[in-house]
Amino acid sequence: MDHDLADEVVRAAIASIEVESATLVEKLEMLIEMATGLQKKPKHAEQLWQAVTLYERAIELCENSQPLLKGRSLAGMGTALRTIPDEGPGLLLRAKTCYETALPLLQEHASPEEIAEAEMNLGLVLQSLAGFHQANLSDSIQAYQRALRVFTGDSYPQEHAILQNNIAIAYLSMPLTEGDDMRQALAVQTFRQALQWVTLIDHPSEYAMLQNNLGNALQYLPSVHPVENNWQAVQAYDEALKVRTARDMPIEYANTIANKANALMNLPDDPQHPEAGNPRHLKAAQTYYQEAAELFQHYGRFEQVEAVQQVLQEIAAELAVIPSPVD
Repeated sequence: MDHDLADEVVRAAIASIEVESATLVEKLEMLIEMATGLQKKPKHAEQLWQAVTLYERAIELCENSQPLLKGRSLAGMGTALRTIPDEGPGLLLRAKTCYETALPLLQEHASPEEIAEAEMNLGLVLQSLAGFHQANLSDSIQAYQRALRVFTGDSYPQEHAILQNNIAIAYLSMPLTEGDDMRQALAVQTFRQALQWVTLIDHPSEYAMLQNNLGNALQYLPSVHPVENNWQAVQAYDEALKVRTARDMPIEYANTIANKANALMNLPDDPQHPEAGNPRHLKAAQTYYQEAAELFQHYGRFEQVEAVQQVLQEIAAELAVIPSPVD
């Protein structure tokens, strides 16, 4: 559907709802339902803007009545704004205002789950805004932790795992000061805690995400046992690769094999004799990186192709100076 035509359809829908002999609550529910439908798997950003238009009209109709539906409209609009691609922080700041305005209304009138979902989304917005120096990661973590009071591991394992994952990534994103290694250790601990609640069979996507991110955290964890950490990282990537296959999840698969390659580059072939070097692991890493580069190239991830090609050149140079084994 043409975008201008789609806008006309939305305006016509709003007009038809407002002339219907329906109650205010029924009109608000219709607007929210239409907006929510547009947000589900949108094919282009215009659908999200149309959802924003519907939410804005619902909020106008609410005025000072219907606080629950107003809170839902504000939260829904925040999610739409958060999802629209934007190179700057503008839409994220608008989304933040939506959630912060919605939360007092939801806290008074909504279910605990609905409140926790809004806190979770606020945490995501704050985490993204931190990248623009427009919010603090500590505030993002606090929002996630409030959501965790409802989304517990035993009752909501998927939501719990995603929240724990986001908290761990926030820890890893915090700037480290000298001697401050605790945040990275907390991230590793948080990933492992989340994995207690999700399984490969029941929650494959979350399981793979956590295992991949655990591997990344282990690789860069300051420790007196870096070799052991890298071995554990490889094991975590292997767990993720039980889900992330080249056929079903090519980009995620490429990311994970590239991460595994990086870990292998830093492992000796024989842990008992690290001085012997690691040509076998370097060749394995080379193979993984080459496969990852082909997938990134195929799917247009050219920045990742460039980064991988640079590492491949470094591996080739290192292998070139390793003496060939004598028969």
